[in-house]
Amino acid sequence: MSDNWKIETQAVQGGYQPKATEPRIPTICQSTTYKYDSADHVAKLFDLDLPDHMYTRISNPTTDEFEKKIAMMEGGVAALATSSGQAASALAILNICSAGQHVVSAGTLYGGTYSLFANTLPKLGVEVTFVDPEASAEEIKSHFRENTRCVFAETIGNPGLNVLDFEKFSAVARQMGVPLIIDNTFPTPVLCRPFEHGADIVIHSTTKYIDGHATSVGGVIIDGGRFDWTGGKFPELTEPDTSYHGLRYTEKFGPLAYIIKARVQYMRDLGTTPAPMNTFLFNHGLTTLPLRMDRHSTNTLALARYLEKHPKVSWVNYPGLESHPSYPRVQKYLPKGASGVLTFGIKGGREAGIKFMEATKVIALVVHVGDARSCVLHPASTTHRQLTEEQQIASGVTPDLIRLSVGIEHIDDLIADVEQALQAS
Repeated sequence: MSDNWKIETQAVQGGYQPKATEPRIPTICQSTTYKYDSADHVAKLFDLDLPDHMYTRISNPTTDEFEKKIAMMEGGVAALATSSGQAASALAILNICSAGQHVVSAGTLYGGTYSLFANTLPKLGVEVTFVDPEASAEEIKSHFRENTRCVFAETIGNPGLNVLDFEKFSAVARQMGVPLIIDNTFPTPVLCRPFEHGADIVIHSTTKYIDGHATSVGGVIIDGGRFDWTGGKFPELTEPDTSYHGLRYTEKFGPLAYIIKARVQYMRDLGTTPAPMNTFLFNHGLTTLPLRMDRHSTNTLALARYLEKHPKVSWVNYPGLESHPSYPRVQKYLPKGASGVLTFGIKGGREAGIKFMEATKVIALVVHVGDARSCVLHPASTTHRQLTEEQQIASGVTPDLIRLSVGIEHIDDLIADVEQALQAS
């Protein structure tokens, strides 16, 4: 029944179904360990013959409830929560890539992900080629190699705010016989469900909208369960795993092979485990996610339209605007809204940007996005100050750029705050 619920009902009631006299709300299982009655029971757990919990580094009842709900909301078969969004990105790749292998990625990525792909993965022997997401399918395919194992992209690029052409990227991935991994952090499953557009694996930084209240750092990987791993390119899923007595993941777990391998192999060995308290809070965040994403999107669109007409503003970048190059894709892939982040150019450049950032009152100067509370940042003078101006411009950060993460406050108060800050700049 829950699979047929609308996403709003899934967000409130999905995953956890208490029996009579059980707690109405999933509880926090703040325990590292679990008790067993026999050696045989423990042996079956460690042979992966039973789905029970072994140790909280690998799984936990509180985390399990969150994983069930987010998998349901995304339309996947299973999920694995991680200690951060960065951990989700890393594990999603490392689960199917090892030294000597290759990834094709859209170049329009969150800076932390870009750094992971450009600097850290190559140290582990995994090379990444960045492509322009607006390039033709043939151009993107020209960057594939015999050892290419996946394609990676973001639904809405951060901070460029370009919307991915799912039809093109999913077709390329299918033709090349590799999975498409999508970071869906900005839209969340409320605004876009990438599995419906050809994605195979979806990840989130749950630190952002899923938490929604700036309380917890975390991430999650969701498996669509539809990619055929048995085509010969992924022996780590089809050939024996010596650490589990020769178990073959695709043979034993079928459509759950990818996510179970990530859990019992990489989570076991790397330990990027979320705290139960955090996954408890993420589960609560999911409960109101549909309401918040609607308000984030409507507030941001209203503020973007206001800024477009302001004499102290030279440009506005928000994909929900009719003037934005990605607007047709918003209509196709994000009909419920384009999420809550916009950027704009303030006349007066760097100094005006600093004055604006320091003058806001309702909107706080915070190095964060995806919060219920509105946030502002002038990247050129803060997060990107270690770069030269030429390097900043190359990364998309111009001296006049202001980033707003628009919260769920009343739009009149947000516009009034932006107006007074523009005048103060």
